[in-house]
Amino acid sequence: MDYKDTLLLPKTTFPMRGNLPQNEPKRYQKWFSENVYERMKQNRQGNDRFNLHDGPPYANGHIHIGHALNKILKDIINKFYYFQGYDIRYVPGWDCHGLPIEQQVEKKIGRVKKESLPKTKIRELCREHAAKFIEIQKEEFKALGVIGDWENPYKTMDFAFEADIYKALAEIAKKGLLIERSKPVFWCMHDKTALAEAEVEYEDKEDYSIYVSFPLSKESNKALGIKGAKIIIWTTTPWTLPANMGIALSPEVKYVLTSDNFIVAAPLYESLRSEEVVKGDIVREIDPKELEGLKAVNPLNNRLSVILLGEHVTMDGGTGCVHTAPGHGEEDYRVWLKYGYTDILQPVDDEGKYSKLLENESLLGEKSAEFVGMHIFNANEKILELLGENLIKSTKFTHSYPHCWRCHNPIIFRATKQFFIAMDKTYEGDTLRNKALKEIENVSFTPESGRNRLTSMVSNRPDWCISRQRDWGVPIAFFRNRETGELIIDDEIIENIYNIFKVKGADAWYALSIEELLPESKKDLAPKLEKVNDILDVWFDSGSTWFAVLKSGRYDAGSYPASMYLEGSDQHRGWFQSSLIVSTAVENKAPYKSILTHGFTVDENGEKMSKSKGNVVAPSEVAKKYGTEILRLWVASSDYSGDIKLGDNILKQVAEQYRKLRNTIRFLLANVNDLEEIKLDNPSMIDKWILARAKEVFDEVVYLFGKYDFSKALNLLNNFIVTELSAIYLDVCKDRLYCEAKESPKRRNSQSTMAIIAKSLISILAPVLTYTMDEAVEHAPKVIKEEAKDIFDFVYAPLAAVENPIDEEILEIRRRFFEIVDRLKKEKIIKDTLELAIETNCDKLLNEEMADFFVISLMGEEIEGETLDEFHIGDEQFVIKIKRSPLHKCPRCWRYLAKVEGGLCERCEKVING
Repeated sequence: MDYKDTLLLPKTTFPMRGNLPQNEPKRYQKWFSENVYERMKQNRQGNDRFNLHDGPPYANGHIHIGHALNKILKDIINKFYYFQGYDIRYVPGWDCHGLPIEQQVEKKIGRVKKESLPKTKIRELCREHAAKFIEIQKEEFKALGVIGDWENPYKTMDFAFEADIYKALAEIAKKGLLIERSKPVFWCMHDKTALAEAEVEYEDKEDYSIYVSFPLSKESNKALGIKGAKIIIWTTTPWTLPANMGIALSPEVKYVLTSDNFIVAAPLYESLRSEEVVKGDIVREIDPKELEGLKAVNPLNNRLSVILLGEHVTMDGGTGCVHTAPGHGEEDYRVWLKYGYTDILQPVDDEGKYSKLLENESLLGEKSAEFVGMHIFNANEKILELLGENLIKSTKFTHSYPHCWRCHNPIIFRATKQFFIAMDKTYEGDTLRNKALKEIENVSFTPESGRNRLTSMVSNRPDWCISRQRDWGVPIAFFRNRETGELIIDDEIIENIYNIFKVKGADAWYALSIEELLPESKKDLAPKLEKVNDILDVWFDSGSTWFAVLKSGRYDAGSYPASMYLEGSDQHRGWFQSSLIVSTAVENKAPYKSILTHGFTVDENGEKMSKSKGNVVAPSEVAKKYGTEILRLWVASSDYSGDIKLGDNILKQVAEQYRKLRNTIRFLLANVNDLEEIKLDNPSMIDKWILARAKEVFDEVVYLFGKYDFSKALNLLNNFIVTELSAIYLDVCKDRLYCEAKESPKRRNSQSTMAIIAKSLISILAPVLTYTMDEAVEHAPKVIKEEAKDIFDFVYAPLAAVENPIDEEILEIRRRFFEIVDRLKKEKIIKDTLELAIETNCDKLLNEEMADFFVISLMGEEIEGETLDEFHIGDEQFVIKIKRSPLHKCPRCWRYLAKVEGGLCERCEKVING
């Protein structure tokens, strides 16, 4: 007789294979068409709130793997809080202004045509470009299973949003923190605009390394009681020498005069002599204070160069005598101001060419006119020629040099009139810098190292240059007095412009006349005023999103400050910092309660991804080949605190991990298919053991998820599923599930145990594998899903505590037993553990359940039959003898418990015959 039909075999419609690339888009479409996000909000109404404020990606181009990592990580965290019962808010957003979009428009229409168009038309084209890519990126993010308020995202180019950015700036200006001055700033010669620190990258560049002698003036020689002395400077920017105004020395070290009449720092003398920069012996030691205030002569133009003392002068190279051009260097400018000097030389125009100032001031002597209009980098060799014998040594070398992060061209320091947010100006009792630093102390960081990083950056940052000389951005919409140049910061005017921007957008600044922009009571001022034409740094836009999104009331985005800001670790110098500065300036507090940062994606070999290397992994390609669930599981399984590797081999490993998780869920669902009620009525030791272990593991996993340590949590969960739940419990339970009577308490208790674990496991995995868990719920029996429509009606509930009846000693005996079983199978002595029996004097094992736990047929004190192996435990007092079962194989359950060959065991006989 074939007994297969008498077995209660597992049944489920949940497929073994996910066919993710084909099936995911359909389910995602269903989520968004049914507006699952709104239902999620309704499900948790009145509960504790968690709101993650979205750092806006830039609306230009398709998303890359870094975008996918970022958005998936945000989605996992949002959903973790949701499935823990929190009322979550997540409003996605986009950064829409800025140079890259303007460059794309310029590329499309040509620079000549662009220059002939009015600003309003250029801005219209930029707006169209941004709008196009917002829609593209929105669909690409939704295709990753990311849930949020996609129907009402924020866009920095929306009219009301532009008005809010302006309002935030106006609030800062009212507090006196907006200042305008000429100061050296990073300047992109290619794009003709100032740059913020966050917009600067460092790449290799070849430059000259030159040592130049500046003769001391007659008066200075006389003051020192010497003749013909020359001070040697070192520089890598020969083109800045015409703008030299000083030479900075260290106040901390002595200087020396050599027998060949050169002055250099004493600590550097030996290295300079070995390089043959100086050749003479030391004839005199000079205190730097003796040199302070003396003058040297610039050999290019015979202008006097004043000797200063500066803390920035180091002894790690050069001569200890620093060429100082306040128009072309931040530290040069600071030391110049410290001495009370205000006039500076800056003879370079927007495009990096020498301006007419070079000729007007004769900064290159008789040759000055020849250099006007010449690009500064092309002038280096010619300047070296003009130096003549004053050029002591010249070599070329490659070093790390600042480049524009957008066009990747070298940039320069160039003093121009710009707007700054003052970091060290006192307002409301303290400086913005100090207030921001205090706020950092109240923020939690993941990883914690982010705190020191942000603190260091805020501590050392200069004033924030927020003005740009471009078209596409929010204008610095203030008027200036035509005669005095004074900036007009007037509440009534500001409010009027704000209200105009809310209706017509910031384009109104360019489309309307001054009179039209003024309120009725101030229109008579129009002839006396002029507009500021600069726009805001795009980092100010994104730094104001808390103001426009969390505080405006236009978005259902949660409270201010946000529960969390989450971006790549580069945003310590970008969005985290700009948001902190704007928020602290306006509200005196940080805009976030916590910051989480992740690293960058690299290929399997740890190399940066680039198109030229051909190692770029596109999210869309991963989705087509593996499915987005595999991408999501990769994110959750990775240690995101550093660089995160990705490649085909890694994706294959993750896909295998996914297969195991999916099959475990499938097995659980299949084996509770006929269970109508979860009821633990005197559960077995084995049931209690797995429930106790599940409770322990699940609690730790949830704790680690709450710490955002997803990789450690999933590693722990996977280990539990593979080594305990699947390899032991589910394997052990097959006999009782398939062979016991349908209503057997033993069977029903194990089914109830599986149902309890399945429900918790589905809720735990839902934040990461939302698609798969939603599919599992669709195919789950009612006992699992109860009244839930889908996964979004689930909420995680911790398992009840259960005393664990199986101790570590029993588990160790089982491990040792299976080591012997593996050998017996390899030697082909047995095919299956069910052929075996265990004879033992260990009380812990003399329990009717232990035969099930060891997946054998018999366990007892005295068992007949052949002994195949044995081992001792507990100081040798307990013996474990592994024997062949003396009984016959039951054709129904395959356990060796039948009394006669071909006959049924006692249990199976009862089940079949009732």
